Amino acid sequence: MDPALQQDLKLALEIRDFAIVKLGLPDNGSYTQFVQTGRRAVTWNIVAAPEFSLKAKRWCFLVAGCVSYRGYFDQQQAERFAHRLEKKSYDVTISPAIAYSTLGWFDDPLLDTMLQYRDEQLAAFIFHELAHQQLYVKGDTAFNEAYASFVEETGVRAWLQSSGRDELLVRWQLMNTASIEFNILLQNTRDQLNEIYSSGVNQEAMRSQKKLVFSAMKMRYLTLVNEHWGGINHYRSWFSLELNNARLALMKLYHGGNCAFEKLYESVGRNIVFFHQLAADRAALGTDERAAWLNRPCDRRRSVTT
Repeated sequence: MDPALQQDLKLALEIRDFAIVKLGLPDNGSYTQFVQTGRRAVTWNIVAAPEFSLKAKRWCFLVAGCVSYRGYFDQQQAERFAHRLEKKSYDVTISPAIAYSTLGWFDDPLLDTMLQYRDEQLAAFIFHELAHQQLYVKGDTAFNEAYASFVEETGVRAWLQSSGRDELLVRWQLMNTASIEFNILLQNTRDQLNEIYSSGVNQEAMRSQKKLVFSAMKMRYLTLVNEHWGGINHYRSWFSLELNNARLALMKLYHGGNCAFEKLYESVGRNIVFFHQLAADRAALGTDERAAWLNRPCDRRRSVTT
């Protein structure tokens, strides 16, 4: 076996053990087997939203329930379907997925796609996907992804600290700070667009105002790069693609409920086991009540972009 691959597999097992022992995540056969796909992504997920709405289109499936994306194992098939949606005036984005979860129905394998990145990103993949096995609400993509993303971020920080990876921890913390500020920018942009879309003006006016909002967003992003991040362009690739409603909707699915879960974690003294228990309580709420809890405003939301 290639020595580098052998080292990666050993690291993955160490990360898996940390997830079970320290993060309270499921102990099963997941990530004990390796699969070589030879691909850069395992699936390509399509997210679509109407031209004048930030509400992602939903598709319904037997096991996962109704979700706000549609996945394809073949990239060309995904691109063809995306093109058909664009012809129907949807804003569309295609997001390559590096890993996936079968939600505990099967033991998820470690994929070569997960080994293309730095050590902390491998940990992030494993923590995120195991979190989906820990807690999943059928039909609620926003809750599921926000929960898994919070467990991922909290877990990576704890793993880096406990393993003495101080240099990686500093880099992770800087990136996490940038991520918070970036998501504040995204939410402010969503607020502005929602105001336009609900204003009742004609479509041509909305189209023009939408374009201006995205232009202003780019300018505010450059301010973050130059004045907050020391010139580091953390999200260069994100801005290299056309900005649209679908891309804003996708980011909200993963990070829109971060503040709600952060407050929940703090309320139990940062005890991850108690956190999982309270998260399960929130998962059991009715659909509207759960959404209201998840989407309550962050106290700090507008602080860095106004």
